[in-house]
Amino acid sequence: MKRELFSSKIGFILAAAGSAVGIGNLVAFPVMASQNGGAAFLIMYAFFVFFICLPVMLAEMSLGRHTRQNPHGAYSKIGQSPLWNGVGWLAVITPFMIGVFYLVITVWIFGYLAKAVMGQLDTLAQDGAFGVFINSNELYVYMAVVIGLTFLILQSGVKQGIERAATYLMPALFVMLLLLVGYVLTLDNAMLGVQFFLIPDFSKINVQVLTDSLAQAFFSLSLAMGILITYGSYIQKNNDIVGAGKMVAGLSLLVACCAGLLILPAVFWSDPSIDPSQLTDSSIGMIFMVLPKIFLALQQDIGFFGASFVASFFFLLVFFAAMTSLISIIEVPVASLMDTKGISRRRSLITLGVVMIALSVLSALSFGRVEWLTSFLSYGGADKSFFDVIMDVFYYSILPLNGLLLCLFVIYRWKKVSLHAEMREGNPGFEGSLMQKYIDVSLGTFIPAILAVIFVLNVLGRFFGVQVF
Repeated sequence: MKRELFSSKIGFILAAAGSAVGIGNLVAFPVMASQNGGAAFLIMYAFFVFFICLPVMLAEMSLGRHTRQNPHGAYSKIGQSPLWNGVGWLAVITPFMIGVFYLVITVWIFGYLAKAVMGQLDTLAQDGAFGVFINSNELYVYMAVVIGLTFLILQSGVKQGIERAATYLMPALFVMLLLLVGYVLTLDNAMLGVQFFLIPDFSKINVQVLTDSLAQAFFSLSLAMGILITYGSYIQKNNDIVGAGKMVAGLSLLVACCAGLLILPAVFWSDPSIDPSQLTDSSIGMIFMVLPKIFLALQQDIGFFGASFVASFFFLLVFFAAMTSLISIIEVPVASLMDTKGISRRRSLITLGVVMIALSVLSALSFGRVEWLTSFLSYGGADKSFFDVIMDVFYYSILPLNGLLLCLFVIYRWKKVSLHAEMREGNPGFEGSLMQKYIDVSLGTFIPAILAVIFVLNVLGRFFGVQVF
């Protein structure tokens, strides 16, 4: 089958930005910034995005475009060994399993969006509402809608599906985010949140914060999920990969900054005496337990209808971000099955979709509704649900391992000269540039070392309960 390509550089940038801009940027980043020194965390995050994550991103894009293959095909084509063939399959299985729990989270967001639109904000803001919702039967109605939307977009292919969706959803996402930020900054005490976010507190910085900041930057840019290898295989040869990568990284950082200027001022508006660092430990808690209460409190100023409208606007924003990420995650195994077996996109989607939906249903049932799924395994000193196990194994552990293996593969198996040649396509000035020298050194030395440390720390902490720092 002839391989589809993005129609333009901007189409690729929007699609890649869609994969990068997700729940991690919009909610996880403000939560982590609030706990770790505000702008001090932001400065570290920006440094890691451009000096650690960008080289990995460019390597993935270049590998994909050079081979015109999915992750498994790319590793197999160049690696020519059972070892790299296995690494390729790991790079496909990882996004598939991440897609399982990301689908569940996207369904939760869509459900909250639907309830906010229906005027049920007061219900969402009640204590315990989230626990009731995730164990309700209506959840599976919302799941059917999300699955249907995802299928329609992916079924339409690269140009008419992925690129077209990104072309509409990403600009809409940026506009909605800016409008919400503009509105929130007009609220009383909002400047307290701005000060909390933009004034650095370097006393909060320690080794654990550094590793968390790097992990957040790495994960939020969708690195080592095979997404950028797959999307890279759809890039035209005359497009500048280096310039596109910088724009994607910049857009991801911009969204994270805007999210900080949205979430934290809203928190201070609701309670000027609050300490945001003690607010919540998770992005899930912020989205589904904290923010509905803040939105409901808006009715004091703009009435219940106005508060419901703002809440609906926010959940639509987060839903768009989640959908663009979900689409990119699922495209990896879909492209892999198409390339490996030579089957149609529709058949590949149906085959993988049946398995993913089944696993997602099991994950959705593991929050107290089915006992053996709720206490699926016990390790690290705690019982873990089926949902938790998938996240711990694939998101927190195998993902940094995939990044480590990618760096080693690109520099020591594919070789620097091949990487240079691919990056020169569409950017002749790359040869001999400072960027080239930095990529050569970083990908072959300290970036894989850092990823190895993150992998070891995550495994020790999550599976054995050992906190090194």
